Amino acid sequence: MLLRYFMRRGIQHSDAQDLSQDVFLRMARHGSLEDLDSVENYLFTAAANVARDLFRRNKVRSDNPAAGFVEEVQVTQDFSPERQLGSRQELDCILAALNEMPERMRTIFILARLENMPRAEIAVRLGVSKRTVEQTITRATACLADRRGRVT
Repeated sequence: MLLRYFMRRGIQHSDAQDLSQDVFLRMARHGSLEDLDSVENYLFTAAANVARDLFRRNKVRSDNPAAGFVEEVQVTQDFSPERQLGSRQELDCILAALNEMPERMRTIFILARLENMPRAEIAVRLGVSKRTVEQTITRATACLADRRGRVT
């Protein structure tokens, strides 16, 4: 019944099989079906929802094609020794700048920029205001930019 239901809506057989499994998974998660007025109504409501989810996913995928994505993300330039040396020198510069910062500034910067911790959470963790965290991040970023400017 479910396969026919999905296939009548233009869904390929292999996808219809997967969607049928999803419907039964939803039914299994629901638990006891005795409290339902009509198991068949629940079954087809779940099927309609699963099909709607598939159509939404397909629309998002067609609106945002992945063609060219790998090429945009993947680095295709070769890693020449000069490039590797330059990158290593820049990393050393950043590490030196971080080590020159006061401990609290360095900690706030690392939590915010490298750990992606929310500003409010950093403030609570360190016992400072959110404004202090934001100002410290700004100063730390300026220190890094200044250090980088002195080296290049």
